[in-house]
Amino acid sequence: MFETILIATDGSDSVRRAVAVALDLADRFDATVHALSVVDANEVDSSPETVREQLRAALSEQADEALSSIAAATDQPVETAVREGRPATEISTYAREIDADVVATGTRGRHGENRFLLGSVAERVVRTCPVPVLTVRQLEAAEDDPTVEAA
Repeated sequence: MFETILIATDGSDSVRRAVAVALDLADRFDATVHALSVVDANEVDSSPETVREQLRAALSEQADEALSSIAAATDQPVETAVREGRPATEISTYAREIDADVVATGTRGRHGENRFLLGSVAERVVRTCPVPVLTVRQLEAAEDDPTVEAA
């Protein structure tokens, strides 16, 4: 069912759970894993010209670290890539290039007004990606801790 899984990551805590779910899915289906991190060109271009290259280098290093953490979390090989551009566009393009069966990404689970005010890369990927997208919501601390009882 799933032969190629793409994990889209920015290295944030909201992606951590999505990585675990995607790697579990890959293990269950013996799927090839690709991990992609995108340096947001808008973020670089909107910074002062005097610090753009430093910012680009720092964001690229952050992307490399995010990808390394995915590779370290599994025994199976992980193909990694860093791209620069608009994150949702780059994720969709890469998914087509590798013929991904599913894209896994994290989401903070925002809803209501916050979603419209803040926007979301995950939401844009869901709307524009040509392949199915698995969004995995970041749990609240209490949800993530099995020792905390539900009220």
